[in-house]
Amino acid sequence: MMDHQEMQDLLERALSGNPAALGDLVDLFTPVIQKRVARALLSRRHGASSGRDVRQEVEDFSQEVFVTLFADNGRVLRTWSPERGLSLPNFVGLVAERQAKCILRSGKRSPWRDDPTLIEDLDQAGDDGDPELTTASRETLRRLLDRLKEELSPLGRQLFELLFLRELSPDEVARRTAMSQAAVYKWQSRLRQVARRILEDLSNSDREPQRP
Repeated sequence: MMDHQEMQDLLERALSGNPAALGDLVDLFTPVIQKRVARALLSRRHGASSGRDVRQEVEDFSQEVFVTLFADNGRVLRTWSPERGLSLPNFVGLVAERQAKCILRSGKRSPWRDDPTLIEDLDQAGDDGDPELTTASRETLRRLLDRLKEELSPLGRQLFELLFLRELSPDEVARRTAMSQAAVYKWQSRLRQVARRILEDLSNSDREPQRP
C-alpha cells in the first residue's frame, strides 16, 4: 500500500499528463468509487428506480465521478491534502458518495461545478472526523452514543471515542492502543458505517408522525 507521499507523487504525475500514472490512478480509484456509489444508490432505491439494474447505475454514476475528478485540470483532486488526515482513495470515495447523493437529490449530473461550497466542504474534511457527526445536534449525539453502547464492544466504544469524539488520527490511535494501523483503519471504516446507519435510523424515527 502506498503512503501519502507516494500517493501525492502519483497524483502529480497523473495530473501532469503521464499516461502510466493516470492509468494507475484510475485503477486505484475505481473500486472505492464503485463501492461508495453503490452504497448511495442502494440506500435510495425505491419506486420506479428499483427496477433498474444497479450495476448499470453504478457504472453511469462512476463515470460522472471520474469526469468531476479530472475536470478543470483536476480541480477537485487538487483540493486533497494528506496533512488533513484523509488518504487519497478515501478522499475520492467521499467525493463519489457525496456526488451520487447530490445527483439523486437534485437530478443534476454535475453538482460539484454548480455548487462550489461542496468543494469547500471537502477541502475541510478529514478522515478522522465525519461531517454527519460534527453537524449532529447535542441531543442526537447523545442518542447516538446510547445506541453505540448497546451495539459496540468495549473496544469498539473506546475506538469510537478516540477516532470520532477526540478526533485523533488513526496513527495516534494505533500507538495508544498497541493495534496495527491496518486494524485501526478497518475499525474506523466499520464505526463510521455503524454511526451513519444509526443516525439515519434516528432521523427516520424523528420524521415519523406521532401517534395520537
